[in-house]
Amino acid sequence: MHVVVNAAMSADGKLSSRRREQIAISGESDFERVDRLRADSDAVVVGVGTVLADDPRLTVKDETLRERRVERGDPENPARVVIDSKARTPADAEIVNDDAETYVCVSEAAPVGRRMDLADRAELVTAGDDRVDLLRAFAALQAAGLERIMVEGGGELIFSLFENGLVDELRVFVGPKIIGGREAPTLADGDGFVADFPTLELETLERLDDGALLVWNA
Repeated sequence: MHVVVNAAMSADGKLSSRRREQIAISGESDFERVDRLRADSDAVVVGVGTVLADDPRLTVKDETLRERRVERGDPENPARVVIDSKARTPADAEIVNDDAETYVCVSEAAPVGRRMDLADRAELVTAGDDRVDLLRAFAALQAAGLERIMVEGGGELIFSLFENGLVDELRVFVGPKIIGGREAPTLADGDGFVADFPTLELETLERLDDGALLVWNA
């Protein structure tokens, strides 16, 4: 399995404002890059916070890219995966109400009724007691044939993936905005590291739109 974390952040390292509203940080060239990355992936992974804040579909936008997926024997869109310890994904969320394959990873602490509701709309993966055990969840995804994984946030999930040693590559578009705010989400939130900090190796740096794209190997 190869896991790529992809994100867009402001020049001061924020994913959105303290209101956690979606903010356009990158431009058209980066949107196209992200669409190509999705099209090359077997699955796109987000945390439930992203679902609650943005209600994303996480599908491939470009018709030509979808056609190329079909030509090589893949579905039009990659599978979508929600990491959702307490099964908070709404029953009317876009991600569980269209034709693309969806997995929702929950813990044993998720209410049984909510799990049953989601099981009618998605493939349910139960891993972990109070929180989703990411190592077990990703092993289950790999067993389902999902090898090329793209992670689109948010910061809590990204930190947990680094904490569990599951990240192979980090791609970050750094845009020209300053957002600020101590409560605004950053690239890697969670508890934070105090020792044994993950160290990345810079592979490429290029100007894109009005910002820069950095690609790191983990």
